[in-house]
Amino acid sequence: MKPASPRKRKEKASFESAYETLLTKYVNHDNEATLRQAYELGRKALIGRKSLMELACIHHKALEGLMRVERDERRRRTVLRVSSNFLAECLSPYEMAHRGFQDAVTALRGLNETLEEEIKRIAYAVHDEAGQLLVAVNLAFADLTLKLGQPEQEQAKHITDLLKEVENQLRRFSHELRPTILDDLGWIPAIQFLAEGISKRAKLAIHVRSSVSHRLPSSTETALYRVVQEALTNTVKHANARNVWIEAWSEKSVVFCSVRDDGAGFEADRVSAAPKRKGLGMIAMHERVSAIGGTLRIESGPRKGTELLIQVSVEEGHANSRSAGR
Repeated sequence: MKPASPRKRKEKASFESAYETLLTKYVNHDNEATLRQAYELGRKALIGRKSLMELACIHHKALEGLMRVERDERRRRTVLRVSSNFLAECLSPYEMAHRGFQDAVTALRGLNETLEEEIKRIAYAVHDEAGQLLVAVNLAFADLTLKLGQPEQEQAKHITDLLKEVENQLRRFSHELRPTILDDLGWIPAIQFLAEGISKRAKLAIHVRSSVSHRLPSSTETALYRVVQEALTNTVKHANARNVWIEAWSEKSVVFCSVRDDGAGFEADRVSAAPKRKGLGMIAMHERVSAIGGTLRIESGPRKGTELLIQVSVEEGHANSRSAGR
């Protein structure tokens, strides 16, 4: 583990000292003004990215010092009761931030569901409506070619082949926009279908392996599919990789999905530390995973390839009852 810098150690000591001083003041005087200061102290801790565990340890250490000098049992009980009020007030900013985060996640989940419905509508329109128009064009063009001479029929055949290619491309686009296989068979078969298509177009070896045998909630499956889709798109565009390995597995009620390549890689720490340098794709991936209560970790390095690891907790009672394909 990397040791803390002298500046960080000084900041930590300063915060611990401020907490102990303020707690002692509140225990001795028990007034609202000190409680307001406790709230501000908690806000500073939150801004400074102190974890709840760190704050609890700081509180325990300060309380231990107060209890050491108290001999009267009644007074000790009072110190415990009053100090718990102080800690609760100090933790208030954390509770408010947590509620705000939950509200944001709920809103994000709703937005993703709305976007998916719109994507589904567009995919079906491309597949059904545009497909029907192309069928009509093909039929009309076939009637027209019967009236053409031999030289013109050769040219007409070339046009017919182009129309068929357009039809195939539209069908592929509609399937990748919102594959029906995702709803019917689940995210693993959908990812296998996606991998086969990208592998052929990009001349990239994509290996898919899964030991997940059960379906997940629809929103979770959609999010996992979209993140893998974005990861493969990034690999094709930027990684210059020869191989991609996609693996899915579960441990108890947690589902894991890894996407790893042997490409050029990048300095993940520098990109993470500079929000302005994050691409929209990377931001979207993090947001999609956050919306389903999961975590996304990205590990990479120059000439070391890139690995995305998704981790999502799934309650068994909320999982889709249908089996997932392998």
